[in-house]
Amino acid sequence: MEINVSLLKQICEMPGAPGYEKRIRDLVLDLVHSWVDELKTDNLGNIIAVKKSKKNPEGKRIMVAAHMDEIGFIVTHIDDKGFVRFHTLGGFDPKTLTAQRVIIHGKKDLVGVMGSKPIHVMTAEEKNKLPQTTDFFIDLGMSKEEVEKYVSIGDTITRDRQLVEMGDCVNCKSIDNRVAVYILIETLKILQNPAYDVYATFTVQEEVGLRGANVAAHGINPDFGIALDTTIAFDVPGAQPHEKITELGKGTAIKIMDASTICDYRMVAFMKQTADNHRIKWQPEILTAGGTDTAGVQRMGKQGAIAGAISIPTRHLHQVIEMAHKEDIAHSILLLKACLEDMADYNWRH
Repeated sequence: MEINVSLLKQICEMPGAPGYEKRIRDLVLDLVHSWVDELKTDNLGNIIAVKKSKKNPEGKRIMVAAHMDEIGFIVTHIDDKGFVRFHTLGGFDPKTLTAQRVIIHGKKDLVGVMGSKPIHVMTAEEKNKLPQTTDFFIDLGMSKEEVEKYVSIGDTITRDRQLVEMGDCVNCKSIDNRVAVYILIETLKILQNPAYDVYATFTVQEEVGLRGANVAAHGINPDFGIALDTTIAFDVPGAQPHEKITELGKGTAIKIMDASTICDYRMVAFMKQTADNHRIKWQPEILTAGGTDTAGVQRMGKQGAIAGAISIPTRHLHQVIEMAHKEDIAHSILLLKACLEDMADYNWRH
């Protein structure tokens, strides 16, 4: 199947730092309302879109979680020259901040650049030191007076980068996790006969501690759970075979575990069987560091959920050049749809 690159581009480029997801939330609400039976937003800002099953006498619930937020920053200080200091929202490798454009979302959106000390005036010691987040500031090209007309302490900042196609791949900021938002929306469009009621949940604040998924799962109380998120594809020069986690173009990934979750063995087996039955290309994923909404979905309902995750292999994670393979994205949609339709036919007691 072909993926809708223009829609993915729109979703990826929309700003939405943790706790400030309104713009991406409004877009998702507009995109999904025609494809679901119920639609609501909870107090934390999660979107819960329900697609009812026509054949669900047991009243079981499947929660599918895709987080809307992206890593970003928040304004903490404006100095006498108009330079902006910030704090991170989510995990950053500081060296990836060098020479980047960002957008401060104040009274209006302002483009700025990440600045730091020029190499020409660094000491030998400074040149050899790994950069720290505190080494950077944001230059808006304005005086303090001009900056303060539009920017206040607490305004959020997101990275400025557009989606482009590269060969068989797409490349953009915030592929993590907007590609999963896209996958969930596209699945809702083509999902006709879910086995159980599907609670498609677009969560908030995943990048700062799975906060939205925890709250949503507590309210939904699902019997089954599937998280959708990116995972590391370390299939690049210098990587050892055991370090790769996943590879681009080798299919969607079925999570076995990450640092916050050991996926239910029954869900893992079900996903593998379903992928094979539908001739969907897949690869196993064990992520030894990092967690996803899977943990919240699995543990925060009243009795817990039989939970696992479909992961999208992605290179250069938490950078502005995140890259995913279009075929892997398509196979993720196909696997999610098949799982939601076939779930009642599996023997969950073994």
